[in-house]
Amino acid sequence: MCAQQLVLRQRTELLGALCCGGTAEPLDSVLDLLLSWDVLVWEDYHNVQGLPKPLCSKTRDLLDLVYTKGEEACSLLLAAFDHVLPEAQKAGLCFGKGNSRQRDIKKTPTSASEALLIDRPALVKKIPDHLDKVLEALKEAGCFTSQDCDGVLLPVYTRSQKVRKLLDQVRFNGEGAAKALLQYLQHIDSKPQSVKEEKELSTECLRYKKKLCSSVDSQSKILSIYGGTRRFSLEDIYTDGLLEVVQSDTKVTDLGLQDLVGLLGTVNEEADTILISGEAGIGKSTLLQRLHLLWAQGTLLTDVHMLFPFSCRKLNAEKNMLSLKELLFQHCCWADQGQDEIFQFILDYPHLVLFTFDGLDEFKHSFTDEERHCCPTQQAPVHTLLFNLLQGTLMKGVQKVVTSRPQAVGPSLKRYLRKEVLAKGFSPVGIEHFVRKHHNDITVATRVVESIKANTALLGLCHIPVFCWIISKCYKELLGCGEGSPQTVTDVYLMVLKHFLQKQVPQQHRTLGKGWLQEHLELVRRLGQLALEGLETSCYVFTESDLQKGSITQQDLDLGFLIQCKDLSDYIDCKHFEFLHATMQCFFAALYIVLNNNGNCSVIVKLFQSQFKQPTGNHNCLVHCMMPVVDDCNVAESPNLQITSEFVAGLLSQRYRSLIEPSCPAVLLEKKSEKVMKCLSKGIQRHFKSIPPPVKGEKKSMHAMPGFVWLIKCIYEMQENEIAKGAVAKLEIEHLKLTYCNIGPVECTALAYVLRYLPNPIGLQLDFNSVGDVGLEQLLPCLHICQSLYLRNNNISDEGIRKLVEKGVHCECFVKVALFNNKLTDECTKYFAWLFKTKKDFVALRLGNNKITSQGAEQLAEGLRYNKSLQYLGLWGNNIGDKGAEALADALKDSTTLIWLSLADNNVGSAGARALAELVKRSTTPLVLWLNPNCIKRDGVECLIEALKENSTVKEVWLRGNNLSAEEVKELSERESRLIF
Repeated sequence: MCAQQLVLRQRTELLGALCCGGTAEPLDSVLDLLLSWDVLVWEDYHNVQGLPKPLCSKTRDLLDLVYTKGEEACSLLLAAFDHVLPEAQKAGLCFGKGNSRQRDIKKTPTSASEALLIDRPALVKKIPDHLDKVLEALKEAGCFTSQDCDGVLLPVYTRSQKVRKLLDQVRFNGEGAAKALLQYLQHIDSKPQSVKEEKELSTECLRYKKKLCSSVDSQSKILSIYGGTRRFSLEDIYTDGLLEVVQSDTKVTDLGLQDLVGLLGTVNEEADTILISGEAGIGKSTLLQRLHLLWAQGTLLTDVHMLFPFSCRKLNAEKNMLSLKELLFQHCCWADQGQDEIFQFILDYPHLVLFTFDGLDEFKHSFTDEERHCCPTQQAPVHTLLFNLLQGTLMKGVQKVVTSRPQAVGPSLKRYLRKEVLAKGFSPVGIEHFVRKHHNDITVATRVVESIKANTALLGLCHIPVFCWIISKCYKELLGCGEGSPQTVTDVYLMVLKHFLQKQVPQQHRTLGKGWLQEHLELVRRLGQLALEGLETSCYVFTESDLQKGSITQQDLDLGFLIQCKDLSDYIDCKHFEFLHATMQCFFAALYIVLNNNGNCSVIVKLFQSQFKQPTGNHNCLVHCMMPVVDDCNVAESPNLQITSEFVAGLLSQRYRSLIEPSCPAVLLEKKSEKVMKCLSKGIQRHFKSIPPPVKGEKKSMHAMPGFVWLIKCIYEMQENEIAKGAVAKLEIEHLKLTYCNIGPVECTALAYVLRYLPNPIGLQLDFNSVGDVGLEQLLPCLHICQSLYLRNNNISDEGIRKLVEKGVHCECFVKVALFNNKLTDECTKYFAWLFKTKKDFVALRLGNNKITSQGAEQLAEGLRYNKSLQYLGLWGNNIGDKGAEALADALKDSTTLIWLSLADNNVGSAGARALAELVKRSTTPLVLWLNPNCIKRDGVECLIEALKENSTVKEVWLRGNNLSAEEVKELSERESRLIF
């Protein structure tokens, strides 16, 4: 198909590819190339870019313009798209043939202006690091005015846009300006950059940097999150958690703290904001605190001269209008002198500055990009400053690191993210390290670790650092209470409540009695009321006045549930307090709802029903549980209210009746419990009713949303089998899809607890979550109802597979598993070989993109010789080579069931192809064989062609990306139509 036809037929797709990111950079880059290749003249460029128009309108204008220029222009347009678009966005697009040769054509310039035009794409990448000095040189040469420089440096422009504005202005100013720019660029090329940025700091800036480092260091040394009753040194207690960055639908990469602000994982080069997302208690704030400390000590981010840390919950307390300058100096570190000079440095060198914002999910304003603010000296509300910083309208070039729970980050903010880092919590090894760091007594530490490992539900809880801290802190209760180990989050928080209340018991009576909750009822209600009122108003920091209104005493504070915010108290000259952790505030709010005796249960209904509504507008309050509930009240803080509702469900379960009944009438407790069960039942049914009828020929499938997982967690907290059984008794589906639902070990425990009661076997799809080995073990109780299990991108290792297979061989229904892109090696293949030998009805195994070599393939082959049922075997993206391919081909050559085999991207050569040809020759099924890309040469393909001549049942053999010339591909495809190149 000719290039003009390709442009016309793919118009919608090409338009979407350039505009889908919401940034103009792809379009600008395509225009740079077309100018360079002489497809567009300067007037064409201005027709597209000149007037303020939406991005999609500019792209349409470009497509129209180039289409009218004919075949060669369209061919080069497609070449430009091919050059600019990332691989993920090229899927499904065709760019024609011969473009790579045309793209490399470069004519000799006849003037300086033409040279700048031809080199424009390269200059856009080269000049940003030298932009200030380039402008200074042009100004000194008399080619630029101060007004020209200001026009280039407008803060609304990205770094590359500033360079393009510079190049446009140089062309406008004439040949003299073009010659001056070329001369300076040659000077840059010939002179190594020997002057360090540090030397550009003035005395005042150096003095301020030293003070800023000292301030950040002092704020970061002590672990602030869990320090209410004991002060921990961050150095002594910090344990690395798992961090991942998603670069595409198929690629998830592990990264370390040092990679957080680096290039790894970048999806939008023009954005400056890096998001660290993760569930409550997963360790986001502690991770950020560690980053701050290492910077202050000079061991990390050494190219960052100034780091400004902000807490979003503390920004909530700022009522005044502020400029950016006031925000930096008043909320982070005061500059004793030279404020103007220091602030000018920040404006001049934004790439040497880093802002961090902890807890965006706790900020009381919802993100919006509707209100623009780009002046760093003009005052605005704090939320306006924050949102414009995040989207780059204000202080473009400054890197920003933001932490948040995933539910609080919507599509409008994601448009402005450079990358998103997922905090996944502790691995099993991390849990052990963390516990051992908490206990000086090695014997105690070992007993705690053994106790955690012996209880899989507890081990699942401990992957969340805040739960691990609680369990470690309450080790005496864990090891000696005699009431059984905690199974649920409610169990854990009641354990820590009991632990803290021990402080009020006289030394001679260190054990609390059975009525311990009733004995401390008024204290719990006081803290619970404060907690709930805080959730109503998105308030997580409380003043002394708030505490006085709630009758909170010094004795209450001494328990340690509320801790003083030292940095905020010093700044405002008034003491401020916060709960040990946001989850602790949710727990006390739940206690207050459950222990409230006024008989009004409507707050429970409101609490649970609110989770099914779509959030609208700004945060509104949850109506106080002592007051009538208003029908049109929207609920704020959905993530925290979900946690609160989970605690409410757990506290109202039968197992805690004897604890709570002395503090609340039994009739009222029963009424509240019935309300919770009714709400959960309705919520589950609402999800079931949303299931569309199956398409003809397909399975009846339910794509559950995160709200479904929350309902399941509430049911699990109640720990009542009949409720779990009733919840799914009428769920008649064949496939349950829970991809991208932030499912970790805790959620796996809850899912298994409920799904084991499903009436019929299902396929359970948990791709792109955080299941891990611990979560996989937690799922085993429901494996008997799983026909298939999909666990792509879930950080599962060989040890997880060992436990899966040990259980799976005894589950009659279990016949399919998909484990693409995990942490599997050859070790796992011996377990699958055992599975093949033991389960003669197993039909599908997909192990793509792991680390399996020829040794692993040989082990699989050993098991496959005993299996007569396998239909699908996927090993894409491993490294089995010829030896592995030969072993598999030999094991499968007599199979009467195999219909799909993928050995794509496995370093298979012609020897492997010859062995597979024998498999093709003998196949009695409509086999599809994937061998692209590999290292197969013509002789290997000839063997496959000969095999296909003898077998008409084989459907396709895919061979794209092998060692064949274009001429060979054309000839071989003409000889055999079932070869796909």
